[in-house]
Amino acid sequence: MLKNWINIFIYHIKNNKLFTALNVLGLSIGIAGLIFAILYWNEEHSYDQWNPEKDKIYTILNDLGGGNVWAVNSAVSGPMLKLATTDLKEYCYFTTDYAKETIQYNGKIEVVDKIFSAQGNFFSFFPFEFVHGSGKSALHDSNSIALSEVTASRLFENENPMGKQVRYAERYFVVRGIYRLNEKSSVMPAAVTTIIEDELEKSKESWGFNYGLMLKLKRQSDTTAVIKKLNEIYVENNYKKQAKEEGITYEAYLKQYGKPTKALFLPFPGSRLVQGNFPFPEGNINVQFLRILMGLSILILILSIVNYINLATANAVKRAKEVGVRKIVGATKGQIITQFVFETTLITLFSLLLALVIVELSLPFYNSFLSKNLVLESSQFYEQLIFIFIIVILVSGVLPAIYVSNFEPLKVLKGNFSRSKNGIWLRNAMLVLQFAIATFFIIGSFIVYQQVDYMANKDLGFNGAQVMDISFKPKKGKKQFERYKTIRQELLKIKGVEAVSAGVFSFGTNVNSWSGMHYKDNKEVITQQMAIDFGILDVLGIKVIKGRDLSSEFASDTITNVLLNEAAAKTLAEKDPVNKEIVWGGRKLKVVGIVKDFNYFGLENRISPMIFLHITAFDYIQKDLHNISVKIAPQDMTETIAALNKFWRTKVDAEYPFEYNFVDKNFARTYKEYQNQSKLFSLLNAIVVLIAVFGLFALASFSMERRLREIAIRKTLGADTNVLLKDLSKQYVIFCVIGFAIGIIPAYLLLQKWLEDFAFRIDIPAIPFLLALFLLMFLTLTIVLAKAYQVTKIDVLQYLKYE
Repeated sequence: MLKNWINIFIYHIKNNKLFTALNVLGLSIGIAGLIFAILYWNEEHSYDQWNPEKDKIYTILNDLGGGNVWAVNSAVSGPMLKLATTDLKEYCYFTTDYAKETIQYNGKIEVVDKIFSAQGNFFSFFPFEFVHGSGKSALHDSNSIALSEVTASRLFENENPMGKQVRYAERYFVVRGIYRLNEKSSVMPAAVTTIIEDELEKSKESWGFNYGLMLKLKRQSDTTAVIKKLNEIYVENNYKKQAKEEGITYEAYLKQYGKPTKALFLPFPGSRLVQGNFPFPEGNINVQFLRILMGLSILILILSIVNYINLATANAVKRAKEVGVRKIVGATKGQIITQFVFETTLITLFSLLLALVIVELSLPFYNSFLSKNLVLESSQFYEQLIFIFIIVILVSGVLPAIYVSNFEPLKVLKGNFSRSKNGIWLRNAMLVLQFAIATFFIIGSFIVYQQVDYMANKDLGFNGAQVMDISFKPKKGKKQFERYKTIRQELLKIKGVEAVSAGVFSFGTNVNSWSGMHYKDNKEVITQQMAIDFGILDVLGIKVIKGRDLSSEFASDTITNVLLNEAAAKTLAEKDPVNKEIVWGGRKLKVVGIVKDFNYFGLENRISPMIFLHITAFDYIQKDLHNISVKIAPQDMTETIAALNKFWRTKVDAEYPFEYNFVDKNFARTYKEYQNQSKLFSLLNAIVVLIAVFGLFALASFSMERRLREIAIRKTLGADTNVLLKDLSKQYVIFCVIGFAIGIIPAYLLLQKWLEDFAFRIDIPAIPFLLALFLLMFLTLTIVLAKAYQVTKIDVLQYLKYE
């Protein structure tokens, strides 16, 4: 029986080459799209799943109110919490960003860009596999360093690294362990030190939030008690203490400064998928993008299956007599269903194999697009692949099989079935669904493109063209700002350099610092610190719209005078904020100017209140000066950059490479992922339209071929070609309009939801909807009329000679 089914299957493939090719290609594209999405989904959901104690580990976030949730903590809270509760097994402070520095060994210098610092029990929280040494002893003192296997091979090549001395951050460390990064993790460091311990010691009485903090509980159920205890520590040891120092009641303190900070627990498993501030340096992902990609991929597979069902039910009419004969000779309904499902299984198998070929060939481009290293392996992936295979067979095979098995033998053997309406409503409904899905994708690709184009061309409030942001590494024992002043004078002597200044911030990065600003009895306003040197606003083209800029002509500008941006000035609720006194950083400061608002973070974020003060206003700020801004002339830029490079390597830092970014290009990276989304939507749109065209062409071909005798009779009776074309294409135009009307509703709602994530966004215009209708109508008429014109040129005698 199986051999007979295979022979029948091969026979029908030979006689329906076009339909078979379209079915296989359509399904393979749909499956390939879902495979791509699954690979990305699996990758992001695999982070930290290997960690044996992941369910007991939490990171602490702090809700400051007003939508401000910080991923950093005070150096005070961890030790106090350990003493206050028995539910806490251990805690670990860590830096929330990697450092990029040189590590030296025996005269060899390697630039390492993922250097991490944490307390000595770090490897208890991240128990990486150790090649040499162990996690318990790798960081047992302040001079210990642990290296990843890759970093160790770069530094030591074939030498045994254990016990060797390396130089980092102008200190010497002993290599105590070599670990292997063979699993995805929220922290994947190239090297780990305990330098943070020195900072924690200096900050042990400070409630400033600067460090990441992990907790490991004894039991997963202890979270409520620990959070409660942590919040009590905040109130009793911080807020009430500060109220007492200011000589006011706790209630009055809350009225002036707002409600106390609330601790939030971020569970370790899946924490990478949480939106908002994230404590670990590997960063979190755009969950919305991941969900969109998965949802659109499923939608494309549904479209492919709909296309298959449409073509299968249409093609089944050609096999009506075969089914009728089989029923007459005793075939049961179940046997017929099984045969047609078997044929669908073979088609799906061919499609799956072709999809895997497409994925394998396209994977390098996909990895480049996502900045990933996805591979076609893992038992989880193959299980998912089998699941997809079964689902596609069940959905696309069973329905046409049941439809075919219900053919009535007498009717089909009399030849009346071809004129039956059975199955037509199903094919028409499927065609309308295809048009609706295509409508959604066409509109979506237009609107996503327009939003990204708006972001790329929006006036950001600054001009970063020709402004180089040069990395400026500190030197031990030397004051960073004093070094900068000397270097600035030398840089200005280089031909092509127009201006030099500096700021303790960097556009397009996450470099930021915040503190509370107070004015009279107003509530505290969390304000972004923008420490600057004189002239930096001019270098960046940032305008002062009221008052004046900070200037070297006024000594007080380096101590007590500050600028506010428009967003911060509005919080003072003063008609003229200039010359008003505020409190920031525990000191009274005078506002001498208002800066026009500009975008510092990506355009999905609102412009935050900012305070601009000189780098020397607070001693602690100067050590954070890690960038120098250099504006260069547009002429001979290559020569100017080469001269800067030579100067930097010979006079500033011979060990660390000359690194720079142009400010405008650096900021452009903030919406790079949205540019990728736009490209993705356009690609998926092309795929959807292609699949819809496949289905429309095949269905139109089949429908019109069934009407060849009718067309021959009408031509014999004198019907005009234009009349025939109109009659043959009319129903498809109606289906196109109905599908468009259905598709615009989810398109509008979902795209409106997508746009809500942007603080700066476009309003949804009508043009994409009109373009979608025009494009769909154009494709429909082009395909249908081309096929209709072909069938109107038939040889009338060929179809009427036996009548």
